[in-house]
Amino acid sequence: MTWKTALHSVSYAGVWSGQARLSLDAFLEKAKGLGYDGVMLMAKRPHLSLLDFDANARRRLRDKLASLQLEVACLAGYTDFCLGSERPDIPTREMQILAVTELARLAHDLGSKLVRVFTGYGTPGATPEQCWGWCVESLRECARRASEFNVTIGVQNHHDTAAHYESLFDLLTDINDPNCQAMFDAWSPALHGSDLAAAVKQLTPHIVHTTVADYVRRPRFSYVPQLVNYARETDAIRAVPMGEGFIDYRAFFAALQAANYKGYVAYEMCSPLRGGGSEANLDRCAKQFLDYMRTCS
Repeated sequence: MTWKTALHSVSYAGVWSGQARLSLDAFLEKAKGLGYDGVMLMAKRPHLSLLDFDANARRRLRDKLASLQLEVACLAGYTDFCLGSERPDIPTREMQILAVTELARLAHDLGSKLVRVFTGYGTPGATPEQCWGWCVESLRECARRASEFNVTIGVQNHHDTAAHYESLFDLLTDINDPNCQAMFDAWSPALHGSDLAAAVKQLTPHIVHTTVADYVRRPRFSYVPQLVNYARETDAIRAVPMGEGFIDYRAFFAALQAANYKGYVAYEMCSPLRGGGSEANLDRCAKQFLDYMRTCS
């Protein structure tokens, strides 16, 4: 199997301390030069903000993509449908639904058929059931509105609500719209201690995209002077080049192959990475991902 690879523009967006920042055009040239088939575009500044891309800018970007023979695997939207619950007078969810609708229009204009979204983080004063309901209602409306542009909404397993793969399956069942599917990543179930192959098997009918990064665990402790000892804290997770972490990606990709997965595999460097954020190190890690994927064919 030959995997379709995409590079996430967050990897060169200067979003973490020391990370190199490239313009969107420079990033596209980088992705092409490294050998990627497509790109996953961060749909906010400094890359692809709705505020900055009018019809002319979209036309120029589409021409740039065509000249480089790069596909837009998806646009990466940023949502939290539990946000603002402490101020119900502000229509925060409506604003986000509108933003997702406009991202679907932008995706259509760029020849893409997929917009990534998140569910929501837990918030003080709101029960898990309330958060669930807000996410179901909001995602269902996003899916309906995106369908007008022949664009699918992909829910990435990232935020608190429906983070576990079985809960994500339940969420998609509750939404009950074929235009809302899963952008299912391995890192989350790996951190949960879940069986990656079982997770892929359950979500197989829904998986339209996956984004990849590898990590190592680092134990954390806080000193308790009264006991002259340490209390265990939640492990820290640090990004490392592909294949150097604890996530069993071979099992994950084997399960995707068995499921006859046809979507993109995107690589991202979205947090502090072993070796630092210099452009040279980012390039090295981006190349290592491509080398790794060739061994999974």
